[in-house]
Amino acid sequence: MAVKVRIPTPLRSLTNGVDSLDASGADVQSVLAEVCQRFEGMDKRLFKQPGELNRFVNIYVNNEDIRFLDNLSTPVKDGDDLSIVPAIAGG
Repeated sequence: MAVKVRIPTPLRSLTNGVDSLDASGADVQSVLAEVCQRFEGMDKRLFKQPGELNRFVNIYVNNEDIRFLDNLSTPVKDGDDLSIVPAIAGG
């Protein structure tokens, strides 16, 4: 099952400039696990600890925030679009 994963600009240094890739999995957690396995250091940028996203990382599946779905257990299917969006703060 291929899911299109969109990599934000701040994380592209970990992916050698790749801005999107296909990954597989039944849910968001397994898709992100594949991304982290493929790119060294990605896990530290996405996760505070295993199974817990960093506070300033937002994940969207087909433009829906997973925090309002089933979080990391949100199911995905072939053709879905998963976007990693770092929160921006400032004043």
